[in-house]
Amino acid sequence: MKGSILPGATVGVLGSGQLGRMLALAARRMGYRVQTFSPNSGSPTGQVSDREWAADYEDLDAVRSFARSVDVATLEFENIPASAVEAIEEFVPVRPGKTALRTTQHRLREKTFLRNAGFPTVPFRAVRSRSELDDALREIGVPAVLKTAGFGYDGKGQTRIGGPEEATAAWDSLGGDEAVLEGWVDFQCEVSVVGARGLDGGFAHYGVVENTHRNHILDLTVAPAQNVPPETAREAAEISRGVFEELGLVGTACVEFFLTTDGRLLVNEVAPRPHNSGHWTIDAAATSQFEQGLRAVCGLPLGSTEGLRPAAMANLLGDLWAEGEPDWGAVLSHPGVSLHLYGKAEARPGRKMGHLTAVAATANEAARLAKDARSSSQPPPEAGPLPS
Repeated sequence: MKGSILPGATVGVLGSGQLGRMLALAARRMGYRVQTFSPNSGSPTGQVSDREWAADYEDLDAVRSFARSVDVATLEFENIPASAVEAIEEFVPVRPGKTALRTTQHRLREKTFLRNAGFPTVPFRAVRSRSELDDALREIGVPAVLKTAGFGYDGKGQTRIGGPEEATAAWDSLGGDEAVLEGWVDFQCEVSVVGARGLDGGFAHYGVVENTHRNHILDLTVAPAQNVPPETAREAAEISRGVFEELGLVGTACVEFFLTTDGRLLVNEVAPRPHNSGHWTIDAAATSQFEQGLRAVCGLPLGSTEGLRPAAMANLLGDLWAEGEPDWGAVLSHPGVSLHLYGKAEARPGRKMGHLTAVAATANEAARLAKDARSSSQPPPEAGPLPS
């Protein structure tokens, strides 16, 4: 394809976490070189890259030096300052693109974009002061969720308001920053669509998957979703295509939805990068979300998104390390289970340390297998003394 960036070239990754690591592994398998840029050294991405740049994103001299050493840049983390992206664009393309990044890294801009483009969202109001919060609560009602307008993920920067008397504590908990108040959604499940848009505008997606969260962090993804009617799945895919096109996005991205109890889809968030709910594609799709993202940002044809077998993905959080290293032998004794660890040196509660993928004859069986394998990583509790 004309203008394609072919294997042998160097891909630059902004951010150095587990998403960058899995992208780098896919890139190296295809013959690309990889360099990563972030404030960290010895990072998950850096461990598998040709070069790791450790400097602040605001260090534009270092950013420009990084840009001169790569042929194209992408991101695995959306909280990248616009100044860094603009500095790189002086030398090479940055994909998914500045518009997609600027829109999705700020909740208020994202919600406003979605509403103005005609996509279904939860009711929301901008909140810039304590008095505006009172006004927003009167309009939207309670319960509601107050979220910081920018730079939040995995439930950070948000708090539930059950009644007007809780407003002051909620506002104070966010430090007085610009915020968004969202109406409470009565939903039956949370679903997402991971897909990719190519440089030529082509779109491919992996279908609708169902997500279960624990403490605001993704716990389990089941592919394909089991509780979504076919017409709703088609609607989710078309909404996702529309979001990608409106943003002019190039690369892999994810649209997260609430499926309400009355069958409506509401867009919750857009992530302009590979997504946790797409990790199962490494082991159970013809083309992983990471290879697909690489194909897109390098201007190559998108690959097949066919699911090879029903699958489930279970996150491995740092809590599993509370009693020492988990029993990986027990985990891998389960047929159909694959282990992915991210190379993080320190396990902390709530920190994503890795994931398991399970494949089986049905999605429900894959979900059971993934949960059983994760549970087996922990030794059974010691039996107490027998009663006398």
